[in-house]
Amino acid sequence: MQKLGLVAGGGGLPISLANHCIAGGRPYFVLRLKGFADPELADYPGEEVGIAQLGRAMRLLREAKCESVCFAGAVARPDFTALRPDLRGLALIPALVRAGRHGDDALLRVLLDAFEKEGFRIEGAHEVMGELALPQGPLGRHVPAPEHQADVDKAMAVARTIGRLDIGQGAVVCRGLVLAVEAQEGTDAMLRRVSELPEAIRGAPERPAGVMAKAAKPGQELRVDLPIMGLGTLQRAARAGLAGLAGEAGRVLVLDRDAFIALADELGLFVVGVADPPP
Repeated sequence: MQKLGLVAGGGGLPISLANHCIAGGRPYFVLRLKGFADPELADYPGEEVGIAQLGRAMRLLREAKCESVCFAGAVARPDFTALRPDLRGLALIPALVRAGRHGDDALLRVLLDAFEKEGFRIEGAHEVMGELALPQGPLGRHVPAPEHQADVDKAMAVARTIGRLDIGQGAVVCRGLVLAVEAQEGTDAMLRRVSELPEAIRGAPERPAGVMAKAAKPGQELRVDLPIMGLGTLQRAARAGLAGLAGEAGRVLVLDRDAFIALADELGLFVVGVADPPP
């Protein structure tokens, strides 16, 4: 079993992966990205590194005898002028800046390529922990009512469309009206914007309506940056008055699945995995 180097950004995904390694007896080492990683990760074996300390990161992974690397967790697009890189990071910054002009996916590919050239195998979070992936069909007790299906279909279509343009991964549709699309602000901020819209065009907790959909960007590097749904997503969707969530089956990650299903059932939200459309 290859030792896993877990490069950890923000949110609960790195913690879930570390705990999965512990439960399965897989050796692991956590590189906590300074300013992004959850403070709780300090209790796990590993070290803290700056986001531009590429040489130090690779050295620490080699010293820890890691053979595979998994990038997990949220990391905001950096201000390249404010970075304090080491020599290896400094050498890569021009390529990252050029790639960044073509979108987040191009930037991530440059970073992954640098690690692969050093001999590390890249594993996606869904490969490390297969049960993370959203299955096809309903997840939990609630299912979309007939009046919600059109919103599911349109929200998924919008999410896939903005993904092709490398804008974001999520969209909210209510009664056929597009209420919001996700860009650099992320899912939480998008749902907060929806909750602040007039109730005349959205649902409310006592009369839920509308759907948030998440989809991976077509052609994106699936080993990093897959869309994520967690307990916070459900809570914010409920506050925004939505009836449910939809996501691409197999290409959206669900954190803390048992707790996630229990909370969705408690809040009355449906969660459904949607298969890819035919080519």
